[in-house]
Amino acid sequence: MIYSLNGKIIHTEPTFVVIECGGVGYKCLVTMNTLRALPKTGENAFIYTQMLVREDAVELCGFATAAELNCFNMLMSISGVGARVAIAILSVLSPEQVALAVSFEDSKALTKASGVGNKLAQRIILELKDKIKKLGIAQNSPGNDTAPAAPAQTGNISQAIGALAVLGYTPDDVLPYMKGLDPALPVEKLISETLRAIGKK
Repeated sequence: MIYSLNGKIIHTEPTFVVIECGGVGYKCLVTMNTLRALPKTGENAFIYTQMLVREDAVELCGFATAAELNCFNMLMSISGVGARVAIAILSVLSPEQVALAVSFEDSKALTKASGVGNKLAQRIILELKDKIKKLGIAQNSPGNDTAPAAPAQTGNISQAIGALAVLGYTPDDVLPYMKGLDPALPVEKLISETLRAIGKK
């Protein structure tokens, strides 16, 4: 399994990038968000990777952040969502925006991605919310006003914890990084600040 690549970018196209490591050029399928975050051709770059092995092909997907990789893997766990669809979603939405769309059952946001119709968007929301429930994380979102908050957490903090679960993080993973954050911050800001702190770890 190739976990990451650190090398020189030798070629880019709208759907992939080629990174040379030790004289070998690795073609990685990437999201538009990752492509925008990478440096120019000829410069060095670091990306997280996920190898996909199929009967007819082996593909490498690359991501600028661990959060994007985690979100990709969560999306790939849903029936009917393949690599192309997951990449399409993460090309129009950041991991934070995907998490919020699921938390607030905003299927319209997910349908902005190519290949995602309303039925698939609703399935993504349903299956990811089920995964959150299995982790024991409460959601305070429209349509679920009576749900209890996560232990000792309320309001925006609770919503941010639930949203971060969409990216594969448990409350124990994120609470240490939320201690210094203002609970009055918007949920998306709480998510992005937490992810930024985790990334600096």
